[in-house]
Amino acid sequence: MMPKIMIILGSGSDIEIAEKCMNILEKLEIPYSLKIASAHRTPNLVREIVRQGTNAGIEVFIGIAGLAAHLPGTIAAYTPRPVIGVPVDVKTGGIDALQSIVQMPYPSPISTVGIDRGDNAAILAAQYIGIHDEDIRQKVINLRKEYADKVKASNEEIVQKIEDKKFLQNDFLRIKNLEINEIEAEEEEIRCKNQDAEVAIIVGRQNDVAIAKKAAILLERLKISHDIKVVCPIRSTKKFTSYVKSMKNAKIFIGISSNSSQVTGGIVGLTDRPVIGVPCTNENGDDYMLTTVNMPPGVPVATVGINNSKNAAVIAAEVLAIHDPHITEVLDKLKDKKINL
Repeated sequence: MMPKIMIILGSGSDIEIAEKCMNILEKLEIPYSLKIASAHRTPNLVREIVRQGTNAGIEVFIGIAGLAAHLPGTIAAYTPRPVIGVPVDVKTGGIDALQSIVQMPYPSPISTVGIDRGDNAAILAAQYIGIHDEDIRQKVINLRKEYADKVKASNEEIVQKIEDKKFLQNDFLRIKNLEINEIEAEEEEIRCKNQDAEVAIIVGRQNDVAIAKKAAILLERLKISHDIKVVCPIRSTKKFTSYVKSMKNAKIFIGISSNSSQVTGGIVGLTDRPVIGVPCTNENGDDYMLTTVNMPPGVPVATVGINNSKNAAVIAAEVLAIHDPHITEVLDKLKDKKINL
């Protein structure tokens, strides 16, 4: 059985984080490979397993590393396939590793997940593969439902067992009896230029449109169909929900936002498709990388560097290129600086 995913650890000490990843892939029944290779101590080994793995048919790479955490970036240097980076908390709460992984230069992005979130890396990898494999996509949908059911069940397991609070009304809107309706798109709220686009770009506010346009221009040059929408999930909830739900042919969503990064979190709650997050700086110079990348288990956001929407477009292209030789060829030339997009 040929593996679809290769997990590479920078050190054997990272195996606990890899276990989170492997447990998810076992559950999803996706074949994978596990290797230990250091970007600094065994750079030639990293190069060869990535090159040979790519040639053998690996579709997604996952790099797990702490401290300086250059491993995911080194992997990206040798493959046109998407690379997911998992920063590990060794020192400074893992912020050092996170910064090393997420702030990659164009055009060598890393789909970065939260610190120690090997589980989310596996789910994101499965979402990438699920774009081209409906069976895997359905398994991801079922897994996400398990996460949702666990949250609902905690109401009975935790809340309903609280008996020593005099004014707690446990039976008010009891969750197990609550009817929850599926959200449907409202036609009058849907306004888009290309409802059949492969990539949907959602911008949270007008101030971030210039960042979004950089992604749109690159997708245009890569000949990848896309749509762009400015809508805030907080101020325009109905429009936001209707737009996401209406983009049924979108294989990938790119969320671009500052001011708490509600856009990416909003998209993840409404679709099983992979979401790429671009944290932006606001007028005060504040950035929102941590509120974009540190998502809870089950709902990953593939985060790129601050304001680096061009890298988000490259990730989208890498994912679509898994079974598209033409896009793969273009990405190879782009990374080797043989062409300039």
